[in-house]
Amino acid sequence: MPTATKNWTAEELEQVAAELEPQGPEATLRWMVDQFHPSLYVACSFQQEESVLLDMLHRIEPEIRIFYLDTDVLFQETYETRDRFVERYGFNFERYHNISLEEQAKLHGDELWARDPNQCCAIRKVEPLKRALGSVDAWITGIRRDQAPTRANSRKVEVDDKFGLIKANPLADWSLKDVWAYIHEHDVPYNPLHDQNYPSIGCTHCTRKVMPGEDPRAGRWAGQDKVECGLHPAESK
Repeated sequence: MPTATKNWTAEELEQVAAELEPQGPEATLRWMVDQFHPSLYVACSFQQEESVLLDMLHRIEPEIRIFYLDTDVLFQETYETRDRFVERYGFNFERYHNISLEEQAKLHGDELWARDPNQCCAIRKVEPLKRALGSVDAWITGIRRDQAPTRANSRKVEVDDKFGLIKANPLADWSLKDVWAYIHEHDVPYNPLHDQNYPSIGCTHCTRKVMPGEDPRAGRWAGQDKVECGLHPAESK
């Protein structure tokens, strides 16, 4: 398959995004695969959005490259969901990791996630992500516009100035209802924590159940002045 040979400008990507906007997510996925595979990565956190994307991509390009960030404090259900995807689709998930929790404690003290969650995310998520994306020309995420105000302006294809490459958000215009309709229609594996009031799943220390009436992302960094991991350019915190 071809690697990226074209330097896309922001204006050109605006046109591509406009053409892809009324089309389904498969159109964006096919465009990204055609343009960039194998210099293309799919970011996977084993949540409902990635369940949809991986099922679609298995039909489009079974050899698609997929990575995940292992913080050492993911839920056991998350690791089990990864294993179910391997069994179902035969994917090879590439693992990116940073220093151990013990090394982090020696450098920054115990329970950094409680005292400075931004620094903890920078160590356990952002640094490994930089290494992952440093080897490719483009990446695909499961971002949806209605997930948070920080994601409301996400385009289906856009320039990622933070990491210096091209980024696709094929599900940008989908609702959570759309995601679950696809999962049930195609009998796609998904993280069982979603059935236990965890609409957004991160690390064990920084994720709790969401109570009725709360925002879907209220379970992430509850009680902290933080709303995002810092992985995406549009995120403010």
